[in-house]
Amino acid sequence: MSLSYNRLYQESIDSPETFWAKAGEKLHWYKKWDKVLDDSNPPFYRWFAGGKTNTCYNALDRHVDEGRGNDTAIIYDSPVTGKKKRYTFREFRDEVALFAGALQSRGLRKGDRVIIYMPMIPEALIAMLACARIGAIHSVVFGGFASHELAVRIDDCKPKIIISASCGIERDKIVDYKRLLDFAIELAHFKPEICIVRQREQLKAPLNEERDLTWKQTLLGAEPAPCVPLESSDPLYILYTSGTTGKPKGVVRDNGGHMVAMKWSMEHIYGMKPGETYWAASDVGWVVGHSYIVYGPLLNGNATIIFEGKPVGTPDPGVFWRIIEEYGVSIFFTAPTAFRAIKKEDPNGTYLKKHDLTNFRTLFLAGERADPDTVKWAEEKLGVPVIDHWWQTETGWAIAANCQGIEPGPVKYGSASKPVPGYNVKVLNHEMEELGTGKMGDIVIKHPLPPGTMLTLWKADNRFVESYMTEFPGYYQTSDAGYIDEDGYVYVMSRTDDIINVAGHRLSTGAIEAELSAHPDVAESAVIGVADDLKGEVPVGFLVLKTGVDTPHSQIIKHVIEYVRENIGPVASFKKAVIVQRLPKTRSGKILRGTMRKIANSEEYSMPATIDDPAILEEITEALKSIGYATNKP
Repeated sequence: MSLSYNRLYQESIDSPETFWAKAGEKLHWYKKWDKVLDDSNPPFYRWFAGGKTNTCYNALDRHVDEGRGNDTAIIYDSPVTGKKKRYTFREFRDEVALFAGALQSRGLRKGDRVIIYMPMIPEALIAMLACARIGAIHSVVFGGFASHELAVRIDDCKPKIIISASCGIERDKIVDYKRLLDFAIELAHFKPEICIVRQREQLKAPLNEERDLTWKQTLLGAEPAPCVPLESSDPLYILYTSGTTGKPKGVVRDNGGHMVAMKWSMEHIYGMKPGETYWAASDVGWVVGHSYIVYGPLLNGNATIIFEGKPVGTPDPGVFWRIIEEYGVSIFFTAPTAFRAIKKEDPNGTYLKKHDLTNFRTLFLAGERADPDTVKWAEEKLGVPVIDHWWQTETGWAIAANCQGIEPGPVKYGSASKPVPGYNVKVLNHEMEELGTGKMGDIVIKHPLPPGTMLTLWKADNRFVESYMTEFPGYYQTSDAGYIDEDGYVYVMSRTDDIINVAGHRLSTGAIEAELSAHPDVAESAVIGVADDLKGEVPVGFLVLKTGVDTPHSQIIKHVIEYVRENIGPVASFKKAVIVQRLPKTRSGKILRGTMRKIANSEEYSMPATIDDPAILEEITEALKSIGYATNKP
């Protein structure tokens, strides 16, 4: 019998404790909770209060104990090194238990912090789950992150141990992780006691004899560690997200609520059944990697893929299709930017036609707004549902989605579909008034947030309240702007700081970008608001063209300006666009619109820590100069 979305959603809002208790019953608890929801100290809500559990046990040991130990748990595929490896649940549990024992023998205890700074190799997951096994709190920092940023995180969470690798591989370039790590430790005021380094054959790192151990040395004489029973509210991990002040915010996730939400989401949002293969093409350094490379799939008994490569260039734009075919992937989740990269290199889907995707059911996109053109291209080429869904590092899982395991609804281009059960989503104005259908305002979520969302910010309860809970009392402020339509579909149009005010009219950059991306020659676009003496702000567009386009640039720009005028109206005052080779992005694929805006307005800016390639900013500066902006050096 198929589940009714409306019934399930209403139950989650009206009777959240009953709803989540049912979900909690599907996992192992050493001691059952005393109370499903402790709401005695809002906004610091605690789920499954008094319960004792262990996330690693539920992700690995439980499947072995239930007779599924020989099922595939982990698939490692590294086109950059040519290596492939599979692990069963039993094999991976044994690796994790042994490494956990090695960490305990080095003095690591419940509540101690561990920074993990690694490439996409199996040892990254072994390290995360080993920490979870013994109650240490892991904080994964994206591998290859700049030393200064790593140092800031070391000082904030004060790790007893740092686990790293000698290098990472970016297509054909070797990134010296150990050199970056050593410099970060030099910069940091706090010094870790031990660094464990997984030596890779592509680059052997020099070791500090007083502090560093190789992965192999760490395991010498180690005994497997059993799982430590933990309080439901004990922290599982800290994950840093960019803060507006430049100081990163350490999002804290619990054990009990997180594992319940992860397992529930795998079944109900993604429609996954135990034993199937799930692939999130992300990195363990980002929230998608935590939730849907590591914890979600393993908690639900799915095989998960560790992919060390890129959507294009390792070796070609067909690598995603090869992986889906080779491992029988049922559900695939990636960022829209990855699909735009593939569409740019292979607009006709020539590489896709070489592969048999019989087992493939659904593509999920998230990380930034999925422009309708990219969604339509993916639908046409793949012949499966393409689902845009919306979530944040802070929430840990989807706020709005077309839930494939409940009652799939029609796709509406530009929308992340309906609120997921557990999330009471509203659109408010600054007077705290709920806005009607189709009216754009601040998207907020009524308290309490469902399980799996952040507990607080690490050692910064006041900042947690100020950043997320103050502007709209009783609600979590998403800092996203958008509207809800007559069918209850949520449209996330932009970050609230990406709303531009043109002569008193509030316009979304996302809506303008959708028009630009609709042009058949455009692979990707970005829109920013720049200062204007007359109108306050006006939009400026950046276009990246598909490979092989020979239409004159002036003609393409003329057409997109006409699109915006026809479909959004002259009120948008969209008159300037420029064609660029590429857009500046973070390593996770988010376009750095704020930095582009500062360049256009000749304002001071600092190099974003997460930028993929700093050289792009000079290219953007030159492009802006060609249309009359960025004329004064800050």
